[in-house]
Amino acid sequence: MALLGRVRERLIAVLKFPNPSRSYDAARHCVCFWGYDDSREITFMIDDAMLRNLQPGVGSDERSLLDAFDEFREKVLEIANRQYVGGPQNRYSIS
Repeated sequence: MALLGRVRERLIAVLKFPNPSRSYDAARHCVCFWGYDDSREITFMIDDAMLRNLQPGVGSDERSLLDAFDEFREKVLEIANRQYVGGPQNRYSIS
């Protein structure tokens, strides 16, 4: 019975994004940001192409891509929440 309780807790665990930090990784062509599941830090990377889908015509420079991320932050966080499944994985790519 205790195991079932833990499974239920895991199913309703909420990924939180208290840290508004984000950075552009030019080598990977993505914006990185972080969420937290309790004390576990989860890294998310959204690639340039996905940001261009959200905002057609966005420039390819760092400032333009970070601005697009900021403008669509809530939408990106929704996508991250849907993609997150918990468990040992601590890195997710949104493309």
